[in-house]
Amino acid sequence: MFDGGGKMKIAIASDHAGFEMKEAIKNAFPEIEFVDFGTHNTESMDYPDTGFPAAKAVAEKQCEKGILICGSGIGMSITANKVKGIRAALCGNTDVARLSRLHNDANILVLAGRFTAIPYAIEITKVWLNTPFEGGRHLNRINKIQQGER
Repeated sequence: MFDGGGKMKIAIASDHAGFEMKEAIKNAFPEIEFVDFGTHNTESMDYPDTGFPAAKAVAEKQCEKGILICGSGIGMSITANKVKGIRAALCGNTDVARLSRLHNDANILVLAGRFTAIPYAIEITKVWLNTPFEGGRHLNRINKIQQGER
């Protein structure tokens, strides 16, 4: 299912609205080593407190990819995309998830805990994890994004 020997290491984090989905995703992919940045319950908290550390772990190559979840997915997307080297994509369906990897080499998947059914979120995650970056003409665009970060 994944390349590169050993377990794929994925940073995962949520706020209170995404906690249940985060736990379901971790349970759905036992072949993955998840580094859980929290939250660890449904008590109200602020998504940047878990989103920034998870995104930094991906940017610093401590984890191969990341999955972030908040109520709408918007807060986590904004948070993650503030970290240099992160290309976080809010994906509400499997087609967008596939394209975010093929064309944009997204390194963080963002999900909407209040707007996506958990079984479908698991399907979105599966497609996202198993779709490689296509490269080619898309690499030039990724390079331009990286230039813009400097």
